[in-house]
Amino acid sequence: MSKERVGLYPGTFDPITNGHMDIILRGTRIVDTLIVGVAVNAGKGPLFPIEDRMAMVREEVDSATDAETAKRVVVRTFDGLLIDYAKRNGVTAIVRGLRAVSDFEYEFQMASMNRKLDPSIEIAFLMASDKYHFISSRFVKEIGALGGDISHFVSEGVAKRLLARYAQGEKVLAGAASKAY
Repeated sequence: MSKERVGLYPGTFDPITNGHMDIILRGTRIVDTLIVGVAVNAGKGPLFPIEDRMAMVREEVDSATDAETAKRVVVRTFDGLLIDYAKRNGVTAIVRGLRAVSDFEYEFQMASMNRKLDPSIEIAFLMASDKYHFISSRFVKEIGALGGDISHFVSEGVAKRLLARYAQGEKVLAGAASKAY
């Protein structure tokens, strides 16, 4: 009997984008169980609290997949060293998305460090689909903060949450109002 393949797709997911969902859906095809690890990562100054980010991920997975696939996606928080979290959860592969060549250098360094820390955990890179390779949570937040149309980048539910957040007067990023798209 073969060992269950447990994947871990880590990220801040602040907010979850259509690009993230693309990687999640494709990740479920290469592992038996996919843990979406929502990073606490207070250092990044997330717009949404961890509970909201987890809820958004769960809602997106449940609405974008069939019930059988949704059962194989586990949404959890994590803090600390990724490789330690992976080991504690029986992860056999860390799933990472690559949007552009600029992502590769950073991801390559991180993968090399993680392989050094635990060579038994594979690193699987999934290239972003053509229609999502330019999407980043940071840009989505900036565009949304400036009143731009974010409907091509996030689901309707996520867009509503972002707009509600902005209506409360939340600042997304320092200087966001000075950026133009």
